[in-house]
Amino acid sequence: MSRELANPVSDPALMSVAQKVMASEVLSQDDGLALYHSRDVHGIGRLADVVRRRLHGNKVYFNRNRHINYTNLCALSCKFCSFYRKRGEEGAYEMTVEQIVAAAQEAAAGGATEVHIVGGLHPSLQFHYYLDMLRAIRAACPQLHIKAFTAIEIIHFTRIARLSLQEVLMALRDAGLGSLPGGGAEIFDDRVHDEVFKGKVRSDKWFAVHRAAHRLGIASNATMLYGHVERPEERISHLVKLRELQVESLASSPACFNCMVPLSFIPERSELGHLPGPTGLTDLKTLAIARLMLHNIAHIKAFWIMQGIGLSQVALDWGCDDLDGTVVWYDITKRTGAGTTHQELHVSDIKRIVREPGFAAVERDTLYREIRRDPHTDRVVAGAGVD
Repeated sequence: MSRELANPVSDPALMSVAQKVMASEVLSQDDGLALYHSRDVHGIGRLADVVRRRLHGNKVYFNRNRHINYTNLCALSCKFCSFYRKRGEEGAYEMTVEQIVAAAQEAAAGGATEVHIVGGLHPSLQFHYYLDMLRAIRAACPQLHIKAFTAIEIIHFTRIARLSLQEVLMALRDAGLGSLPGGGAEIFDDRVHDEVFKGKVRSDKWFAVHRAAHRLGIASNATMLYGHVERPEERISHLVKLRELQVESLASSPACFNCMVPLSFIPERSELGHLPGPTGLTDLKTLAIARLMLHNIAHIKAFWIMQGIGLSQVALDWGCDDLDGTVVWYDITKRTGAGTTHQELHVSDIKRIVREPGFAAVERDTLYREIRRDPHTDRVVAGAGVD
């Protein structure tokens, strides 16, 4: 009997949801809430696995990338964030363009196809710094795809440059920007916004950035930070809003959301350190529900930095088809312990994590084109997933 013909759920409250999933019907807000309220975690996982296998078969994607967090100085003071510093505080830093280029060159020399660049809203850097950064990386490492700057950073750039959103995005694109990450979305709800990250732009501005990027042919990712003060209904509303923009972008824009990345809130060293954070079951439920609710976003990522390596491996059976990549350095958060932000998975480790539960590891570029490498030199074969 095929996976899709077997009865996937044991909770009677999920029978109608399961029928919709098997019929490839779009799930409603109420369906999403039913999934969150159910204790049939294995049934939810089986449903999500049905959808991910329809879309991707046995494949699990990863890329060779490097994250570069160019500064932790930030004009904002979001309660959930343990990354930001104010000028003069211990641990505050900002990187020069030369330092950023050196990191990109090191990544390229190690076989990376992408650099992922985000930082705080620096209170004094001018817009030309960001353009110079992109141009310098492009000149030094023309083979690297530059995924950079959250929607919150883009809005910040419009203010410091006194340019329109479209003008800023076009300038960044012309300087070398390839795509946008999905950060800064947090939870699209005014109650949560005012309690946890008041002062940050609201959801309408986040959507405006991604809508404009898609119209200019700049692909992007989407995120949701869960496990702090938000409620299940607010998570589901968040997913529905992402789904609605994806409908619009697929219909009228040359680009869209490539991937959804649910981010597990890590309370340590933040102003919300008194909160327990999400459990492993909440992680698995949320990843699976994202797969089930977002029928029109192709990829769901278990970001191993946030969910942890072990749970991310399990999540491959709960709807996830992507693990992100090698990462190397990640300054924004650290799941356990203090000290170094060196958080790296080697390609051999990623392949083992994927193959152990029976999946096929597929290296991709930022736009999810499969990459082939020469087995002798490890270099990307021309035309295999790169421009």
